[in-house]
Amino acid sequence: MAAVHIAAWRAAYRGLVPESVLTAFDRDRRTARFRKFLVSGAGDTYIIESDNEPVGHLTIGPCRDADLDERTVAEIWGIYLAPEHWRRGIGTQVCRRAERFLRALGFGPIVLWVFEGNASARRFYEAMGYAPDGATRTIDVGASLPAIRYRKDGDRPGTTDRGTHLEGA
Repeated sequence: MAAVHIAAWRAAYRGLVPESVLTAFDRDRRTARFRKFLVSGAGDTYIIESDNEPVGHLTIGPCRDADLDERTVAEIWGIYLAPEHWRRGIGTQVCRRAERFLRALGFGPIVLWVFEGNASARRFYEAMGYAPDGATRTIDVGASLPAIRYRKDGDRPGTTDRGTHLEGA
């Protein structure tokens, strides 16, 4: 998870996040942070596989924003894929699976945050049916970067895929 996270950040955010931040990522520290997060039980994290090899991870859970009801609004906290697996349809499959998981848990709207300057991610989520909902915030990643909240409304089906692994195309 740490290796994928670091590679994805370095590829996706080069030119957006300060280079000093990207080069300072350390696999051991990132691994420790993931362990601590996973033990906390704060959200659900899934490993994304392609040909039985881990190529990414997805984290979802209740919305963490104070202006929305965490009992009815879900959040995609992150989808990270190793850059060599981008643009193969895996992200689309993972996003759709995340939506099914969250809807099966009874959530309606789903939100997520994207750096304003991340045009590629914005295009991806817009193609998936998400749209900016007007909320913005600044995220400090060694520099203050503006982020935009995206939202997708939807029904709440009653079946679940919880407990399965995600496998890429």
